[in-house]
Amino acid sequence: MPKAKLLLTLLILLLGFSGRLGAQERFKYSYIPKQIYTNQIFPVTILETNASKELPDFLFNVNQDQQPLFEKPLLIRNTNESFYTFYFQASKDHFTLPELTITENNISTYLNSTKIPIASLKPKADFCAVLAAEMKIKTSQASTFDEKNNLITLSIEAFEANLEDMHLTGVADEGVENVKRKGAKVKGEYYVVLPASQKSLHFTYFNTIKEQYITLHTPIVIKDYSVSTQSALNPKSNPFDNVKKLLFIALAVLFFLLFLWKRDFFYLALMTLAILILLVFHTPRKMICIREGAPLYILPTATSRISTHIEGQLETILLSERKEFNKIENKDQIVGWIKDEDLCKN
Repeated sequence: MPKAKLLLTLLILLLGFSGRLGAQERFKYSYIPKQIYTNQIFPVTILETNASKELPDFLFNVNQDQQPLFEKPLLIRNTNESFYTFYFQASKDHFTLPELTITENNISTYLNSTKIPIASLKPKADFCAVLAAEMKIKTSQASTFDEKNNLITLSIEAFEANLEDMHLTGVADEGVENVKRKGAKVKGEYYVVLPASQKSLHFTYFNTIKEQYITLHTPIVIKDYSVSTQSALNPKSNPFDNVKKLLFIALAVLFFLLFLWKRDFFYLALMTLAILILLVFHTPRKMICIREGAPLYILPTATSRISTHIEGQLETILLSERKEFNKIENKDQIVGWIKDEDLCKN
């Protein structure tokens, strides 16, 4: 009997050890980069074989400095295998992948910490400080900032990119706003103030897949013309607007003469349409009152930088609206955005 108990105990211990050994073999790193660059955002992938439908618990050693950008991994299932991807950002000096504890069905697996070498880039003069697997400009908008400068806003989409670090040398003002991450994908808006004489913007980013610098380029086309508040309610005239007014006056006269000649009410309708368009051109813009000391934001976002403050109570033309922001031009002809809360109360 004692021998039977001893054999049973050994069998239980053997089964327990083999179960833990099997769990240990189920989880392993399937991808760790051999080398990374300073500030690079990169993936680390864990493979689970004979995977169950339940998501294991992942816990990186909190006592180590480097931690993943997201607590939950990006999951990809392939038949009986599961791939769990975490994203990290490299520091300037060194990077150590922290020890990882994976718990599934009350059984824990431990993956040791790993040092990953960090290399330095030789940046180009127009390098924007972004490293990415891919980066592209989705949209570009340009508007008058003041008499000598334009404000350019780029909507950027990238993958595995440190978009928050974007920076161009030799610019008056710049910033990154509304950065949103989802897995490898990141979106954000980059704004920069450039001289009005500059007709295009180009910069390079470092492509971590191709291991080379890639140039991005966008033309600077002003679509939102500056508006001035002098003695009249209308913005200062634009030569092209005057041409359009003369054109519609001529069309209205022409359609009226055709109506008298043909007696066809179709021409009368066209004449009415031309007159309505002319009325739109002559409709006064809405005026708003802004309190003294109100901040003038560069962009209509809660985290935007402040370009200046309003000196004295200001009554000016409302150029456009976006949610709780109002686009205006101050007395110094600086265009920016004012919050609803900074409008005059009375």
